[in-house]
Amino acid sequence: MRYADLYARSIADRDGFWMDQIGAIDWVTPPSKALFDDAAPFYAWFRDAQVNTCWNAVDRHVLAGRGDQTAIIHDSPMTGTTTHISYADLQGRVAALAGALAARGVGLGDRVVIYMPMIPEALVAMLACARIGAVHSVVFGGFAAHELATRLNDAQPKAVIAASCGLEPGRVVAYKPLLDHAIAEATHKPDFIIIFQRDAATATLRDGYDLDWYAAQDGVPPADCVPVSGDHPAYILYTSGTTGQPKGVVRSTAGHLVALAWSMKNLYGVNPGEVFWVASDVGWVVGHSYICYGPLIHGATTVVFEGKPVGTPDAGTFWRVISDHKVASFFTAPTAFRAIKREDPQGLLVQNYDLSSLRCLYLAGERADPDTVIWAQEKLGVPVIDHWWQTETGWAVAGNPMGLDPLPVKIGSPSVPMPGYEIHILDEAGHKVPAGTLGAIAIRLPLPPGTLPTLWNADARFQTSYLTTFPGYYETGDAGYLDDDGYIYIMARTDDVINVAGHRLSTGGMEEVLAAHPDVGECAVVGVADDLKGQVPMGFLCLNRGVTRDAAEVVKECVALVRDQIGPVAAFRLAVVVDRLPKTRSGKILRATMAKIADGVAFKPPATIDDPAILDEIATALRALGYPK
Repeated sequence: MRYADLYARSIADRDGFWMDQIGAIDWVTPPSKALFDDAAPFYAWFRDAQVNTCWNAVDRHVLAGRGDQTAIIHDSPMTGTTTHISYADLQGRVAALAGALAARGVGLGDRVVIYMPMIPEALVAMLACARIGAVHSVVFGGFAAHELATRLNDAQPKAVIAASCGLEPGRVVAYKPLLDHAIAEATHKPDFIIIFQRDAATATLRDGYDLDWYAAQDGVPPADCVPVSGDHPAYILYTSGTTGQPKGVVRSTAGHLVALAWSMKNLYGVNPGEVFWVASDVGWVVGHSYICYGPLIHGATTVVFEGKPVGTPDAGTFWRVISDHKVASFFTAPTAFRAIKREDPQGLLVQNYDLSSLRCLYLAGERADPDTVIWAQEKLGVPVIDHWWQTETGWAVAGNPMGLDPLPVKIGSPSVPMPGYEIHILDEAGHKVPAGTLGAIAIRLPLPPGTLPTLWNADARFQTSYLTTFPGYYETGDAGYLDDDGYIYIMARTDDVINVAGHRLSTGGMEEVLAAHPDVGECAVVGVADDLKGQVPMGFLCLNRGVTRDAAEVVKECVALVRDQIGPVAAFRLAVVVDRLPKTRSGKILRATMAKIADGVAFKPPATIDDPAILDEIATALRALGYPK
C-alpha cells in the first residue's frame, strides 16, 4: 500500500487502520476495537484486550520452532567479549528471573527499578518484569544517587535489580554504593535488591536484603507469562522535567506491542531473523523500543553494544560491529556520527570492514545536520534516514517508511508523519501557519498507539505539561515547519528559537551553516541576552582532529558563512572554538545550560549530563569573549 493512502486512512479511520495491524501480535483475548476515547484526553488503545509482552517477544518464537535463532548478541569492546543468546536460552533466563521475583512477592502491577549497564541481563530483567505483569522502570546505569532516589520515591518499587558495576573507557563505575546511597536517601525503601555480579567489580551483599542474581533463582520454579489488560502499564521511563522533578512517562502494553511490530518492518525494513542494531542504551527510550522490545517482538536479532563510537578502541568500532554481525539495519544518534567524523574526517577506517550486509542507516535523538548526513551517505554507500521522535511518543513521529514505500530523501528533514500522527505547525496563538513558516510543532489528539497515555500518578501534570498550550493538541516542545510536500523540518526545541530584534530565528538553521565549514566537526548555537537586540546568537565550534589552522581564522570564516547564507538579520558575530560540547549521556547538546552560563544565570546541571567538567571548560571559553557581561 502506498504511504499516502496508508497515512490518510490512519487519520480518517483510526480504529479500522489499527485493528488491521493486530494480526502481528499473539493475543490471549483480542481487542474488540482499537481506540477507547470515553475518558478523553486520556485515550486508551486496545483496552479490553488480554496480552503479554514477554510471550510476544520470546515464547512464541520458541513455540514456532525458532528457539535456536540468536535473539541477542552482546558485543563488548569494554571486556573484549562477544556472546550469542538464542531465543530458547533467553526464554529460560527470563522465566527463571521472573520466578525469583514472583517467589518474593512481586506480581501484577508492582514496580521494579532496573539499574544496569549494557549487558544482556538488562534485557532479561525487563522481560522478566513483563512476564509476570510487573511494571519496570529502567534508570541509566551509574545515574547519581540523588536522582535515583527521586525515581525510587516516585515509582515506589517493590524490588531493584542492579549490576555490581558498569564499564567506561578507563574506569569502572561501581553501582552498589550509588544504589545504597539512593535507598538511604529515599523515603521509599524497596523490599529487596537483586545484584548481578560482574568480574570487573563485585559488590558486597547484605544478608537477607541483597540477593545474588543466580542464588535468588535457586530452588524457585520458573514463572509463566501472566496476561494483562491492553492498557496495563508496560513500563515507566523518567524524563527530565522543567521543574527539576522527573516526569514518569507511562507506556501501555497493547499499543506498545502493535506500534513497535508495525514499525520494525514498515519503517526500519527489517525482516524476522535479520540483525538490527541500535547503538544506544537501555536507559533511554530508544533502548526500550529498539534494543529490547521491537526487534524481539518482530523475531529479529538485536545487538547489545557495550562501548563508545570512538575510543573503544577507535573510530572504526561501529564498522567492526556491522561487519562482524552482518547488521542489516543500523540506528544511532547523529552525535555519534559527528564524533566519528571528527576523529576520522576522511572515513578511512570504513575501508577496513565489509559492510555489504548494511542496507540502511537511521539517525535520531539530535537534529541530523545535512553535513553529517551527506558524510555518512558518501562513506557508507547506503540510504541515511533521519527520523524524529521523543521519549513520550515511544516510536517515530516522522520518518521514511523504507520497508513499505520508500520516499525521496530530503536532507535536513526526517521526512513525513508516521501513521496516526496528525502534525500541524502553530503560531503562539494556536493558529495553523502556512507551509514554510516556522512555528510550534503540535500533534492533534488522539496520539496513536504506543505513545504515552499519561504520566505516572500525575494526570494533572500530564495535562499541564503537554495539552494546555494548544487545546486539542499534544505540544511537542519542538519548533519547525512543513514544506509543500508535507515533509517536516525540525529546527530546534521551542526554547531554542531565538528572537533577534523581533526576528524569530532557528538556532538549528545557523548550526547547519556552521557544520558545513570543512574544519568544523561539531557545533552548537545558543541565544544570549543582548541589551539592544534582546538576544543574539553565539556559536560554539569543535574542530576536526588534525586541523592546525588558527582558531580565530576559522571563527572569522564561520561568521562570514552565516552572514552570507542567513543574512545580517541573524546578527551572528560571536563564536568560540572549544574542545567539546556538554551533552547528556544520550548525546543531546545542553544548549539551554550553555546559554545560562553565558548570561550569568544560576543553573543546575542536568542529572543526565555525561561529564560535568565540560561546563567549566565552556565557562572559561565564554570569559574570553567577555561573558557573562
